Amino acid sequence: MTRGTRNLLLTALVFMALPALAQSLRHQVVASGLAHPWALAFLPEGRFLLTERPGRLRVVEADGRVNPALAGLPEVAARGQGGLLDVLLDADFARNRTLFFCFSEPGAGGNSTALARARLSGDRTRLEAVQVIFSARPKVASSAHFGCRIAESQTRGQPDGLLFMTLGERYARKDDAQTLDNHHGKIIRVFKDGRVPADNPFVTTAGALPEIWSYGHRNPQGLVLAPDGALWAHEHGPQGGDEINLIAPGHNYGWPVISHGENYGGGPIGSGRGAQAGMTQPLHYWVPSIAPSGMAFVTSTRYGRDWVGNLLVGSLKFGYLNRIALSAPFSGGVLREHKLLAELGERIRDVRQGPDGWLYVLTDQAQGRLIRLLPP
Repeated sequence: MTRGTRNLLLTALVFMALPALAQSLRHQVVASGLAHPWALAFLPEGRFLLTERPGRLRVVEADGRVNPALAGLPEVAARGQGGLLDVLLDADFARNRTLFFCFSEPGAGGNSTALARARLSGDRTRLEAVQVIFSARPKVASSAHFGCRIAESQTRGQPDGLLFMTLGERYARKDDAQTLDNHHGKIIRVFKDGRVPADNPFVTTAGALPEIWSYGHRNPQGLVLAPDGALWAHEHGPQGGDEINLIAPGHNYGWPVISHGENYGGGPIGSGRGAQAGMTQPLHYWVPSIAPSGMAFVTSTRYGRDWVGNLLVGSLKFGYLNRIALSAPFSGGVLREHKLLAELGERIRDVRQGPDGWLYVLTDQAQGRLIRLLPP
């Protein structure tokens, strides 16, 4: 038995010791007929803003009516896993109508993940003042592993004008995740106009790109700031080894040198080890992979006080919403996992808590849906 196989077996035993308990919730379909919806934000007056991966941004009315796609988006490389991906409203959206979105941007050499800011028009039909504030380098010919989740930074509980964004390592370029002269397999931190903060960890490192906040990531598709200010992310592993990570500046999260998974079809990743000095271990990992997407903390008491502080993660592979109870609210290790919405049999792409305290999910289908979760 190889060392990598032993690691996988031990991980499987740990995973089995934390069973995913099936639970039921009522669900209410808010909107349907959506083309592979990817991300959700909440507009005033009960409206929703959501992205569709083929390259469309739509406003959904409070009653579920789906409006025509907004005008004004830049060209999107909508192929494979690429397209229009995450969207985030500025903390001061009610005053400035500013939003941010990330997408696969075409260009010389192929495509890369880009971050743009824009203003939603007063009639909610178009984007105005669209500006790309960051483009990952280099562009490559790939349709995989764009990452592309955004979170707004806070200091002492208040927005501080900074954004985090996840970047995948583009699959075939996995070794790039370990070098600092490119953006592949990184989490970046920039101001809302694209400027680089002077206290980013690699600003003074020769040859390093200054936007980099952390590195050694595979394909992170979950990113959320906890109420205590900690930055949480999750990422897709290979065959096994999806991870939840606590993100710290300058840390190396190991991909592809170490992994708790293995190559597709078998065989070790990198060193064949799950740990190595100087590389940060995940808070939690899954074997087998659940293909995680979307991430949110529960702060609402709508579902009972025992839900407060739980972490929610969508599963694309198995088609359920994972409610994760932690050893302390909003922090600590994983105590147990609960499978929700498995009866739908739909890929869960995004999960968010709305300003009304209800939870909402997007299902990633050709005829995807926006669903509100209600207590049983």
